[in-house]
Amino acid sequence: MEPGDFFAPVADELKTVESNLETNINSSLAVLQEASTHLIRAGGKRLRPAFALLAARVFVDDLKPIIPLAVALELTHMATLVHDDVIDDSKTRRGTDTVKQLWGNRLSINAGNFIFARSLALVAAYQRCDMIKILADTSTKICEGEIIQLLGAYNTRVGLKNYLRRIERKTALLISVSCQLGALLTPASSREVAAFQKYGYYLGMAFQVTDDILDCVACPEVLGKPTGSDIRQGIITLPAIYALRFSPYRQDLHQWLSSPEQCISRTDEILDLIIDAGGIDYAHYVAQYYAEKAKRQLQFLPSKPITQNLGKMADFISHRDY
Repeated sequence: MEPGDFFAPVADELKTVESNLETNINSSLAVLQEASTHLIRAGGKRLRPAFALLAARVFVDDLKPIIPLAVALELTHMATLVHDDVIDDSKTRRGTDTVKQLWGNRLSINAGNFIFARSLALVAAYQRCDMIKILADTSTKICEGEIIQLLGAYNTRVGLKNYLRRIERKTALLISVSCQLGALLTPASSREVAAFQKYGYYLGMAFQVTDDILDCVACPEVLGKPTGSDIRQGIITLPAIYALRFSPYRQDLHQWLSSPEQCISRTDEILDLIIDAGGIDYAHYVAQYYAEKAKRQLQFLPSKPITQNLGKMADFISHRDY
């Protein structure tokens, strides 16, 4: 199945979200408008708005009240991407130039701030203090995740616990919140809202582990950025953590991965050693583990075709190749 098949129950609403993304970051400053909308036009999976809409659709038929939330969640995600590209000095994303590459660091930072401010305005319109608190707490933790990643760069002693904490904040929490808030705007019970929150969390963990696998093995055309980007930036992901412990050449890996120069000059060699050590296979196992935990949360939700669809989505995300 393709991603679009999973999103079919909310396809019309996602089209509305897509059209609303650009209108909700409208600015009278031409350069800010152009920079802010650049990433929207590059496309994307739109996972976060899709999960909010799917969660709500389990309980209600009318999703119009969920649309502003769905737009806000995607704008929040996009703001983090614009900032990430400045931090990582990334030149391409989704197969096109980054905002940082086209407009530089200073405009990119302000464009990211502007996009995030627009997302907060959309959520504030619900006049729900609980929603604002959830999104604010999540945004705080996303920032903490970036700091954890920065502090762990080129540190080959970073262990599994640090890695899981990092990807939780980098990816899992916002997907979790998307599911949680989507359900929270419906008559869902507190038990059902909690189940969706946990489903999104485990699914987000599986998604990021798979993302880290693809960074090692996917071709650049499919990935939308160079293979081995994490290695070049000194980011130690799960496949590398496994290889650093079990590869017969782990001493070489420790030396190379702790050196910014070696990470750039020996990227292909490092990736080969990670693959040969079984790092990719182990990461696939972990992704599947989290996908299964996500699926177990569905037993607490109404038994409907859309709920079964969410289970199939968990399987897809843990095995995706793009």
